[in-house]
Amino acid sequence: MTFDVPDACTLPTAERPLRLAEFDALFTTAVRDVETVSPTRARMLLTGPAGLEAAVRDLAARETQCCSFFTFTVTPQPPDSLVLDIEVPPAHTGVLAALVGRAAR
Repeated sequence: MTFDVPDACTLPTAERPLRLAEFDALFTTAVRDVETVSPTRARMLLTGPAGLEAAVRDLAARETQCCSFFTFTVTPQPPDSLVLDIEVPPAHTGVLAALVGRAAR
């Protein structure tokens, strides 16, 4: 599956495949459910080992640094899961849809 990186992304081109691989690894190991709430908002349920919340928060923070149009909200769900809400402005719905597509595979 291809992923078109928007012009608004400031991550150096050489680092983009590595970041995408980080998201793919998270999606493969932790995502249990993916919901498109609206064209500009998605919700993911994640479960995993201790440290998952810190890892998700770190990845979200780094992604927001280079793609400031993303808003990530991490909400712990006791006992061992968390919800990741992802929001984008209307101009970036295609990016969100592609990310959701990767998570749902």
